[in-house]
Amino acid sequence: MQDAYTPRPEHRFTFGLWTVGNPGRDPFGDPVRATLTAPAIVELLAGIGAHGVNLHDEDLLPRDADAATRERITVDFEKALADHGLRVPMATTNLFSDPVFKDGAFTSNDPGVRAHALQRTMRAIELGVRLGAETYVFWGGREGVESHVSKDPLDAIRWFRDALNFLTHWCKDQGYDLKFALEAKPNEPRGDLFLPTTGAMLGFIETLDHKEMVGVNPEVAHERMAGLDFTHAVAQAWDAGKLFHIDLNDQAGPRYDQDLRFGSSDIKGAFHLVRFLEECGYDGPLHFDAHAYRTEDAAGVRDFAIGCMRTYRILADKAARMRADAEIQGILAEIRRDDPAVMPLLGAYTAERAAALRAHAFDTEALAARGMRYERLDQLVTELLLGIR
Repeated sequence: MQDAYTPRPEHRFTFGLWTVGNPGRDPFGDPVRATLTAPAIVELLAGIGAHGVNLHDEDLLPRDADAATRERITVDFEKALADHGLRVPMATTNLFSDPVFKDGAFTSNDPGVRAHALQRTMRAIELGVRLGAETYVFWGGREGVESHVSKDPLDAIRWFRDALNFLTHWCKDQGYDLKFALEAKPNEPRGDLFLPTTGAMLGFIETLDHKEMVGVNPEVAHERMAGLDFTHAVAQAWDAGKLFHIDLNDQAGPRYDQDLRFGSSDIKGAFHLVRFLEECGYDGPLHFDAHAYRTEDAAGVRDFAIGCMRTYRILADKAARMRADAEIQGILAEIRRDDPAVMPLLGAYTAERAAALRAHAFDTEALAARGMRYERLDQLVTELLLGIR
């Protein structure tokens, strides 16, 4: 059935080969679904209104494939993309599955591993550029420790910086018009990961040679694993001009990385995220880094993918309804009203403003006594989400 929430390519929704292609394997159980080929995933996504498909290098090309096999697989994938009108907006490298990366890739104590990680990333970037990717994501799944005595964190940060500086310089030498997006996560699969939050990544980016080329790829579940508010992290990235990509999913509190269907656990949190993205002007890909429940068959995977997109579209409509709701907007206007006596004291520093502020007499009892009406405001938003406004 087609309706106002039916996803279409212009909505910019993307999925990874590893998401809809997830066969239901987990740390405690074997796969429960047949493995889909990359062309089959492209066909599935095109049939449900997606805009594009993203990939790790090893999602497409087997690690041990020879050159002829790699070329044949790549050509078949390119044909599927062309036949079904899908793009590859983002690519990345798997630097966490291969046993060689058991102690990390860019931050391994072994210099041979660090060099190999650079080589593998260069080759994967070449693949991504060939497929038309505009953004390259770096998630350091093994960049961390279990035993803190094993690795000096200053060395690790320096090695990570050296790797990104090398790769940004190399990309520029190759003439690649590519943006890098760093993805934070607090833990898992390592006990503690370096640069564990979006804020930490934003600080680190400022130390890079080509910081203009590097931004972030925040993920819902990763911030919530640390008990943090995801929308705040996204807002900080947007404010810094560094929201280059985003991973949408859901997470039920600080526990293992669940990668749940978008909006399936914290619907209010998802609403505020969608409202922010729709109102701030973000126009990049909306990537769902999630996977279907292990209980699902192929039809269930399709339901999962459609559900991610429809939930976003429904919440975008709810955000528009909130902007048009007279009572909600009236309360917001009252909460944020300007005070003519105080406004001249705020703003950029001047010596005159500082002197006036220093001399101003505030009625702190009146300020403290003011009710903010947050209870009513939150209830109205809840009722909007529940469909009675």
